[in-house]
Amino acid sequence: MTWKADLTNSKPVAHGKTALADSGKPMNEHMIYLLLIHLSAIVADILVLSALGHMVYQRREPTSMIAWLLAIILLPYFAVPIYFVFRSRKRTKKTKSQFELACKGEIAPENATPIDMILRGNGIAGATLGNWFEFYTDGVEAYAALMAQIQNAKTQILISTYVFSSDEVAKSILAGLTQKASQGVSVKLLIDSIGSLPLYLFQKPLKELKKAGGQVAFYMPPLTRPFQNYINLRNHRKIFLFDNKTVLAGGMNLSREYMGPTPCEDRWQDILFSIQGPGVFHYQEIFTEDWNHTSREKLDLPEQLPLSHGDTDIQVVPSGPDIASDALYEALLSAVFTAKERIWIVTPYFVPDKSLMQALIIARHRGVDIKLITPASSNHLIADLGRSSFMRELSASGIDLCLFRGGMIHAKAILVDNKGVMMGSANIDQRSLFLNYEVVSFIYSQEIIAASERWMKELIEKCQGQMKPASGWRRMGENLMSIFAPLL
Repeated sequence: MTWKADLTNSKPVAHGKTALADSGKPMNEHMIYLLLIHLSAIVADILVLSALGHMVYQRREPTSMIAWLLAIILLPYFAVPIYFVFRSRKRTKKTKSQFELACKGEIAPENATPIDMILRGNGIAGATLGNWFEFYTDGVEAYAALMAQIQNAKTQILISTYVFSSDEVAKSILAGLTQKASQGVSVKLLIDSIGSLPLYLFQKPLKELKKAGGQVAFYMPPLTRPFQNYINLRNHRKIFLFDNKTVLAGGMNLSREYMGPTPCEDRWQDILFSIQGPGVFHYQEIFTEDWNHTSREKLDLPEQLPLSHGDTDIQVVPSGPDIASDALYEALLSAVFTAKERIWIVTPYFVPDKSLMQALIIARHRGVDIKLITPASSNHLIADLGRSSFMRELSASGIDLCLFRGGMIHAKAILVDNKGVMMGSANIDQRSLFLNYEVVSFIYSQEIIAASERWMKELIEKCQGQMKPASGWRRMGENLMSIFAPLL
C-alpha cells in the first residue's frame, strides 16, 4: 500500500483503501439488482402456477384453456395479470348472487314450444301469454318511442344501459329524465362503468339529474371494490321500464349511433322493441336484481303482474354469471339442431364456439337454410379478424354469408323456422353467450315472425355474399385470432 501526502490538508491518503470503499456501493447496488430479478422471477413463477392451478380447478373448456396457456407462454408478464382479472365467468358468493325469474303467468306446458321447454328445463320462467309487442328498426322511431315513454311516465322510470354517451342525443334523454325527476317521478339510472367509461370518470353531466332527485349507479365500477368487481364481466343489458307497465329493450344504447330525433347517414342498424303485458314483470325482476346489487338499495317488485295487452307469447331470458346454467346458449344450440327450414342470424359480431359452429354446419347439411347477416366491416377490427376464419368455414360448407354494405349492423336477432324469433342484447359470440350479463326475448307470434322476415330481407338486399380472398398475412392473422377467440 502506498501513501501520498494530501496537499490540501497535509494528511496521508490510502489509495487502495479508497478504491475498496468506492467499489462497495456499486457492488451493493448490483447485488440488490440481482436479488430483485430473482424475486421477480419467483413471483412470476408463482403467479403462472397459480393461474394454471385455477384453470384446472375451474374445469375450463379445453379451447379456452389452450388459448390462455398460449397467451401465458408467449406473453407471461401480460397474460397472467389479465387472467386474474378475467378469470371467472360465474359469480361467487362474495359477488352478485344468482337468481331465477318467478314462474308467473306461464302458458301451459302442452302449448309451449320446444325452445320454451328447453329454457324451462334450465330454470328459466316459461313464456307468458297476453303481451303486446312492437319493434323498431328505425332510429328516429325508436327515439320517439323512448322520449314518449319518458314524457308520459307518472310514477317511475328505471333505465339500464351499457353505453350512455355525452352527445346531443344522450343530453336530450338526460334532460327528459331530469325534468321527470324534478316532477317527483322516481328515476333510477343504472349504467355500466366500462361501457360508459367517460361518463363514469367525469360525472358532471349527471349533476342536475341527481340534484332533481334522480339516482345513478354504475355497474361494477373498476375503482370501487376492485377485488370483488370483475372488469371482464359487463352488464350489457338494455332495459327501459316505465310505471311498471311498459318496457323498451333490445340492442340500442343511448347514443346518436343508435337513435335520434332526425335521420343520420352513419346511424347503425339496430332494434328496440316495446312490450306491454305480463312479460314486463320479468324485465322488472332483472333490473331489480341488478340495481339492488349495484346501489346497495332495496328496490321492491310490484306485487301483481301487469295486465294483459295482447295475444303474443313472450319468454324473457336473462343470461350471464348471475344465471346458474347457460340456458340461452343451450336453447340456441337446440334450435339449430332441431330446425327444419331455416335459421337466419343477425349479429354484429360472430365468434362462436366449436359446438355452435358444428351445429350450424350439420344443419346446413340437413338442408336447412342458414343465413348469417352481419356487417361487412364492424366497428372492431379485432372482432373482424376473430370472426373471419369461422365465416370462411361456414361459406365453404354452403352457408349463406350476407355481408351488409350499408354501414354497421348492431342488431341481434335469430329467426327459427316459423316457430319464433329471438331479439335482445346478446351477440353471437363467446363474450355475450358466456361472460356478459345479457337479456333477450323469444317471441312466439306469427305476425312478429313475418315482420322480422321482411326486415331481414331488406338487410339482405344490401348485402354481398362473398368475403374478400385473404392474403397470406391476413390468413395467418385470422387463424391466430381464431385460437384466441375464447378470450375475445
